[in-house]
Amino acid sequence: MFSRLREDIACVFERDPAARTTFEVLTTSPGLHAIWLHRVSHWLSNLGLKWLARFLSTLTRWLTGVEIHPGARIGRRFFIDHGMGIVIGETSEIGDDCSLYHGVTLGGTTWQKGKRHPTLRNNVVVGAGAKILGPVIIGENARIGSNAVVVKAVPAGATVVGVPGHIVTRRPDTTKERMAMAKKMGFDAYGTSRDMPDPLANAIDTILDHLQVVDGQLQVMIARMKELGVDVSELEPPRRKQTGIKAGKGPKPKSRGNRPR
Repeated sequence: MFSRLREDIACVFERDPAARTTFEVLTTSPGLHAIWLHRVSHWLSNLGLKWLARFLSTLTRWLTGVEIHPGARIGRRFFIDHGMGIVIGETSEIGDDCSLYHGVTLGGTTWQKGKRHPTLRNNVVVGAGAKILGPVIIGENARIGSNAVVVKAVPAGATVVGVPGHIVTRRPDTTKERMAMAKKMGFDAYGTSRDMPDPLANAIDTILDHLQVVDGQLQVMIARMKELGVDVSELEPPRRKQTGIKAGKGPKPKSRGNRPR
């Protein structure tokens, strides 16, 4: 039990750059609170205490803004960012390492009982405001763009955008390498990708591609230098270019009276 709690806390630090301390996460993360309270309500529901489970679910919605039906099944390392407005229906199934942003709905399209809500496989990211409706299956590593409306199954690794949601065709590029570089940098642009019609996302992915090449070249250079007997123990990766002048170095700023007019 405690290992799962530590895992949930570590998940917040991994995916939320605003998280600073464990105490802060424990006391101010509504997504984490919603997940923990859901596990209790799900346990109560499995014991047959349906009303008590629903009551706790309703209380969780009041406290966190996240509505998760006690019957929903959620895997490990599930991450909810911001949380407000998220709705997860009764027969929803969420795999491991999935992430949901605010305003996401995993809803149904029928009043008939039985399986009527979506299934998210492992490592799915659903952007802010997206709606996934009906008993559709979202494949592993899929990305649902912000405000997309999905009513059909999504294959593994695909990206869906638009209303109604449509799969954006992937190009045979270095997608896996780019994802690895983005993870190394701690970057995930709310489920966006180069395939999406967003010039900013395209620019960011171009930078990731370039960084991937530079990183590979740097590793080759280090290996060759080691073969030549060069000490590379103090070699550091390139840092971001710093702007401004350090204190005590460089020319002093001109006084206000000496500024050119």
